[in-house]
Amino acid sequence: MLDIKFILENKDQVQAAYKKRNVQIDFAEIEAINSKRKQVQLQFDELRSEQKQKSKEIGLLKRDGKDASEVMQAVQSLSDQVKELESKQTELEDQLKTLLLTLPNMPHESVVAGKEETDNQLLHTWGNPTEFDFTPKEHFELGEALGLLDFEKAAQIAGSRFSILRGALAQLEWALAQFMMAEQQAKGYELVIPPYLVNADALTGTGQLPKFEDDLFKTGEGYYLIPTAEVPVTNLFREEVVKESDLPHKFCALTPCFRSEAGSYGKDMKGLIRQHQFHKVELVKIAHPDSSYDELEGMREDAEAILQKLELPYRVMTLCGGDMGFGATKTYDLEVWLPGQKAYREISSVSNCEAFQARRMQTRFKDSNGKMQFVHTLNGSGLAVGRTLIAVLENYQQKDGSIAVPKALQPFMGCQEISV
Repeated sequence: MLDIKFILENKDQVQAAYKKRNVQIDFAEIEAINSKRKQVQLQFDELRSEQKQKSKEIGLLKRDGKDASEVMQAVQSLSDQVKELESKQTELEDQLKTLLLTLPNMPHESVVAGKEETDNQLLHTWGNPTEFDFTPKEHFELGEALGLLDFEKAAQIAGSRFSILRGALAQLEWALAQFMMAEQQAKGYELVIPPYLVNADALTGTGQLPKFEDDLFKTGEGYYLIPTAEVPVTNLFREEVVKESDLPHKFCALTPCFRSEAGSYGKDMKGLIRQHQFHKVELVKIAHPDSSYDELEGMREDAEAILQKLELPYRVMTLCGGDMGFGATKTYDLEVWLPGQKAYREISSVSNCEAFQARRMQTRFKDSNGKMQFVHTLNGSGLAVGRTLIAVLENYQQKDGSIAVPKALQPFMGCQEISV
């Protein structure tokens, strides 16, 4: 969430930043609500002061044995007006907060303008696209041929966009998850096992609510299934003042993620690319504002290291304003090469949100001058386990349809290969 004072005092800067996102901001509506709120606040303060003064008069009149009934009536009238203004003030504050909660974060100055992924910028590539002496297949063809990937039974049990992994393929996914967690813990990330159900406050804190409720799965009890471990892990310090000397905090969590995929009807229906349920290793940092962009580069490198150790070709893209997530100021996408699709596909997004989430969560620290500041929050996939499984299947497929196990995973697989 952006600061209302900053928005109104820096309209040109805010408008220019939002132009990179192709977003128009209605300053008139914000100013109108804020102006009414200030007027009501002024009236409230004046009447409250008058109410207190007359209450003192009542005490003095009674002490002197004089009739205080007229002043008491005036106090009662003032009390009714104060309550009415207080209610109106709360209503206006809620309107303003709701409006501010729907505004996306401002892009960092280094982010270029653009509308979609074709406007993203290539940062670098690693490795060369895998070559075969046969026509490579897509992951779902390989998995189904092995009898270890079942979409039909999953659809019968749950519906579309679900899958069942069996035997060695399930073991391979679990090996990937264990490998990723071991690697990130070795880099100093603290392991967290968070709740998989969260409340609305947690989702509001990280920016999924109120704007993206249609993308979430909600239970009858008012809980939501997490769309990513970013939500519960980033909220670890909600409404807290952290020690400046403890920054940065670094966390990693392996969780299932649940997404309704609203608006993606007909897109990536085949295979494991876009599922309602998938596993992901999430990286979260709670950082000092002075070093958050160094932490962003470090997080990107930590995610890249997984792909390098698995020897999977990939590229890194710096996202344009129009392709960035709602809460991000700057985002890198890691895109892995899928030979079956003959394309690079996203496997990780790594973002700095600066103080956007921290302001919503009220997560602060006291600096060396005794001034309260908001922390900066960062998050990234390290990596999406299901998509990494796809990449391993397609890049390590053999001519006979079996899948070779990457060297990095062999300790987690008993050195075995998946075979028909």
